[in-house]
Amino acid sequence: MAKFDKIAVLGKMGATGMVPVFYHKDAEVAKKVVKACYDGGVRAFEFTNRGDFAHEVFAEVVKFAAKECPEMAMGVGSVVDPATAALYIQLGACFVVGPLFNPEVSKICNRRLVPYTPGCGSVSEVGAAQETGCDLCKIFPGDVLGAKLVKGLMAPMPWSKLMVTGGVSPDEENLTSWIKAGVFCVGMGSKLFPKDVIAAGDWKAISDKCAEALGYIAKARA
Repeated sequence: MAKFDKIAVLGKMGATGMVPVFYHKDAEVAKKVVKACYDGGVRAFEFTNRGDFAHEVFAEVVKFAAKECPEMAMGVGSVVDPATAALYIQLGACFVVGPLFNPEVSKICNRRLVPYTPGCGSVSEVGAAQETGCDLCKIFPGDVLGAKLVKGLMAPMPWSKLMVTGGVSPDEENLTSWIKAGVFCVGMGSKLFPKDVIAAGDWKAISDKCAEALGYIAKARA
């Protein structure tokens, strides 16, 4: 069962403005990354369903986070079908993210009041997702669609909550462009977790980078 309800999860995403996106087949590495992000100020973390037995790794990390990162909302990403969503919700996922919009996933998530953030590539897709109860929609891939899509969409649909993923980097110029365009939060993966940093186990570098990025977001909002 999800540790935090829909309102609390969206509140955490909105308050910080950033959701790290990460996968690793080694649960111990994943735990270290989650804790590093938590120490850097992150309060919502997306573990992607991208490898064999990813759900088993997720189960271990959720139990770890419950003790070591008590205010962290752990969610799952790269979900494209309702069965996978149900599996991860049973393991404690507080939110579900996908690269595409599948209305059948909305039904599974809505039944348990778990936020579903589907990947959308157009104004019509965002509108269709909102009709099925998706409070937060993901603009994906962000580097292809660009900040102008966000700004253009927000003009006629200002109630929209959007998270952009893909092409987001932890530098001030990039983050400021998305925040000023009107996103609710950003999802950030590879640029937040360079392979050499993970390989070296430099967890403080990840904490520092998260804190730095969150600072840029707060500054852009101000």
